[in-house]
Amino acid sequence: MTTQPPIIYLKDYQVPSHLIEGTYLDIRIDTEKTRVISTLKMRRNPASSDTSNQLKLHGGKLLELVSVSLDGAELSSAEYQLVATDLVIDNCPEAFELRTECLIEPQNNTSLEGLYQSGGMFCTQCEAEGFRNITFYLDRPDALSVFTTRISAPKQQYPVLLANGNPVEQGDEEQGRHFAVWHDPFPKPAYLFAMVAGDLIRHADTFTTCSGREVDLHIFVEAHNSHKCDHAMASLKRAMVWDEQVYGREYDLDLFMIVAVDDFNMGAMENKGLNIFNSDCVLADPDTATDAMFERIEGIVAHEYFHNWSGNRVTCRDWFQLSLKEGFTVFRDAQYTADIYSPTVKRIDDVSLLRTAQFAEDSGPMAHPIRPASYIEISNFYSVTVYEKGAEVVGMIHTLLGPDLFRQGSDLYFDRHDGQAVTTDDFVCAMEDASEIDLKQFKRWYSQAGTPTVTVRDEYNAATQEYRLHIQQATPPTPEAEHKLPFVIPLRMALFDGQGQPMSLTWPQPVSSINSDATEAVINITAEQQTFCFTDVSSQPIPSLLRQFSAPIKLDYPYTQQQLLFLAEHENDGFNRWEAVQRLLLQALQEVMQGAKPEIAVDKKLLALLADLLTDTHLDPALVARLVLLPSEAYLAEMQTKVDVDKIYLSRESMRAYLAQQLETELVSCYKRCQDNGPFAQDGIAIGRRALKNACLLYLTTLNNKAYLQLAQKQYDAQGNLTDVNAALQAIVAMDEQAADKVLTDFYGRWQQDAQVVDQWFALQAGVNKPGRLDKVQALMSHPAFDIKNPNKVRSVLGSFMRSAINFHALDGSGYAFIAQQIIALNAINPMMAAALSKPLGRFKKHTPERQSLIRQQLQLILDSKPSKDVYEVVSKALAQ
Repeated sequence: MTTQPPIIYLKDYQVPSHLIEGTYLDIRIDTEKTRVISTLKMRRNPASSDTSNQLKLHGGKLLELVSVSLDGAELSSAEYQLVATDLVIDNCPEAFELRTECLIEPQNNTSLEGLYQSGGMFCTQCEAEGFRNITFYLDRPDALSVFTTRISAPKQQYPVLLANGNPVEQGDEEQGRHFAVWHDPFPKPAYLFAMVAGDLIRHADTFTTCSGREVDLHIFVEAHNSHKCDHAMASLKRAMVWDEQVYGREYDLDLFMIVAVDDFNMGAMENKGLNIFNSDCVLADPDTATDAMFERIEGIVAHEYFHNWSGNRVTCRDWFQLSLKEGFTVFRDAQYTADIYSPTVKRIDDVSLLRTAQFAEDSGPMAHPIRPASYIEISNFYSVTVYEKGAEVVGMIHTLLGPDLFRQGSDLYFDRHDGQAVTTDDFVCAMEDASEIDLKQFKRWYSQAGTPTVTVRDEYNAATQEYRLHIQQATPPTPEAEHKLPFVIPLRMALFDGQGQPMSLTWPQPVSSINSDATEAVINITAEQQTFCFTDVSSQPIPSLLRQFSAPIKLDYPYTQQQLLFLAEHENDGFNRWEAVQRLLLQALQEVMQGAKPEIAVDKKLLALLADLLTDTHLDPALVARLVLLPSEAYLAEMQTKVDVDKIYLSRESMRAYLAQQLETELVSCYKRCQDNGPFAQDGIAIGRRALKNACLLYLTTLNNKAYLQLAQKQYDAQGNLTDVNAALQAIVAMDEQAADKVLTDFYGRWQQDAQVVDQWFALQAGVNKPGRLDKVQALMSHPAFDIKNPNKVRSVLGSFMRSAINFHALDGSGYAFIAQQIIALNAINPMMAAALSKPLGRFKKHTPERQSLIRQQLQLILDSKPSKDVYEVVSKALAQ
């Protein structure tokens, strides 16, 4: 029987027993073993209630301890203990210097946590608890220290040696070795430590800050990727300007560095002054990256840079506060991306992710508040809840306070807590103090899990000209609590008259903000039941509710088809216009799932609306591309109490084919209109045209017409840019297996030397949404380019396969058995990746009894394999349902 690992609780938090005033690392890289000598200047923490003289330092199972010295005197083995993986020393003086020497083997560190080898370079990933795999330390986010790092290595193999902060010294040593010394003057926790040693090319630029300081900007990549740095560098400079202008945050070191790494568990890491990036999240050119990847890179580069203040200068007290830095920074990077690209399109994309991934997490066994109360393995809580829902919570504070008071609150937060490790309560307190707005009830968003459903019903009295909204909020039980107290929910709304004009109103209280002409406001829902009465309403209005998706909730309002068609035509909130069209398509899809034929379910007025959207040349093409797409299978599943995978798949495919048939003329015309025969451009209009053109192409592929296969082949042959090439590949794979084999072979032949493009080649094939693809996926895992030790390859093949519900949830259970086998294999290599793959299995209660039984069998198989604590936490919680 698998023993449950210990549970860590927020309520048990204690300050560290000791403070580390200075950390001096001497890291000597060698072929077989790397020697790490750590010298720590320490003293007892006067804030600690621990009266013993004992020091306990975290260690990892990868450490081989060579020696321990206290104030220059080497300790015998009787003078310290190794308790599990931790180093314990009794009878420490009030202040002392501790020196430890360890040996590690980074080349064998397949978990990619700590110091490890990626290709020909050594690099680090220390968040959350990877530093303990490098040396013994107080590996917790509230133990801040000033770091000086000396790295030495064979010069020919590793000519570039990097660490946090500013360079201090470099030189040659004997036997062909060299060294570099780096000093970071800003105190930081161990999770922000970073170092890199490799044979890298430097892409250099400079940035002049608002105060006139010149900062050197360096991006380091392997030689074959040197041509892919321009977009990341431009994104970095744009982010630096934006953060100065919008948040008043100036960069504080003389040097900012980014390093691209092929083997990386996450997207990127904000280590102070030395950001380490997954190559897929920083390298791009038009031939090797799609428009979506360009935008993703822009956002991730900005996100990691913004962490310099929201995460580094002010960091987390403990890991329960993870959303303090991640939620706030996701909100900041979303603001930035909206400013750079399209605010409406960005909001649509963010909400689409929230409604599928995060709402699903909120209703599953791993549901947790954005500030969890407990965990077994913290890496399991780098989640869409902590990140995306955390950003929505910060966004609601922004909505409640307004932009000016929010800026005053963020300024106060940074000024008050610079150089400190703090909590979400400290963040909210700064917002309260700056705005004089009471956010006590609002803080329930930090401690309660679950997605509230807000039910709205209305009534209009023509005689008194009164319009009432009756509102109820309810949040279903989640593992941490059966009953939920009412949230504060800011509901942005407007009312339209019968001519499609927004009404200027006298708004009922409580209200957060009203726009200049009183046609839009944010009303505050604070109780389980509330009624808002609008007076002097001259005619029956049509409500526009939850504009800009002002809160992460499910809205229940019984819109009629006529009202939705009205809003789709007249709505001046871009998000709610999209939402009206989505609701119309959802209503039709639900009828098809109940047995209606598409020609019955789809109203002619809806077809006319879609035709008008495709022919309207004045609309943003990126918005139109999203307006005409059907709701995703994942969203349809989230809307069902019990998920019928097969019915969702068949209904959606039949709807796609019907819409393509009825709109064929408009789709072809729109495709042709969006062709761009000029030079490649990365501006918003060009990106939108490609998105809309390819949306049309993928609709046309459902028509079994060879002319459209030829159209896709022509687009592929043009090799204009990877966005168009990828869309053409998807179209060909969907239409003709023989033609698909030919173009896939050609594509691999062109790009087999480029790891990032090969990842996309894998993902495209593994994610084909047609039944019976498991054998193809198994064949991909035997491909020479696939490596289960590489997280990007795992995500490309296994992650893409799992997103195809009709394959992952195959009725015979083969998809579940296949993924369970991979989880067990990965657990021995990279527990973090294995746990990530386990999470979708945990939501089996949403499925039919037959599928529930099949998934349970595989979960039990995984649990019986005695997994890591990462996997144990996910699987045991799933089976406990």
